[in-house]
Amino acid sequence: MNAPEFFGFVLLSLALLWFTLRRPHAHRGYRFVAFEAILALVFLQADRWFIDPWRPVQLLSWIELAVSLGLALHGFYLLRTQGAPNQDIENTTLLVTTGAYRYIRHPLYASLLLFGIGAALKQLSPLVAALVLILTLAVYATAKVEERSNLERFGDTYRDYMSHTRMFIPYLL
Repeated sequence: MNAPEFFGFVLLSLALLWFTLRRPHAHRGYRFVAFEAILALVFLQADRWFIDPWRPVQLLSWIELAVSLGLALHGFYLLRTQGAPNQDIENTTLLVTTGAYRYIRHPLYASLLLFGIGAALKQLSPLVAALVLILTLAVYATAKVEERSNLERFGDTYRDYMSHTRMFIPYLL
């Protein structure tokens, strides 16, 4: 990582830290770690993103990044239009169970995992693998904290929803 990339990483990290600290959510620390892992994956590999773009692993990477973006936009749209958010999109008053939420409970976190894996495929290394592991653990911890909150908020309705959906990957996990 060269000096401008490092400076960009530090600036974005500070902005992310400010954004995280001003929002009082129980899962904010875990989510901060997840976003930091993604930032590190992007900035550590910035010089690799457009090298040999037609190589199969690069194509797979771009497909995962595109699916990640589509899943995130879809998830935000559903939360905004069907979740009846109270001030903040994270404070929905209705449980969303349509679209991607019909199959997985956490499409937004699944999109983070897809993005991280897509970024990691740009050039695999032990450090990149460690960052993907950190991302995965942080996203899982974030989802577990959010599920406890949703159980408190939506009760048995959420417990039933949990029994017929998966966390991140339809029919698997």
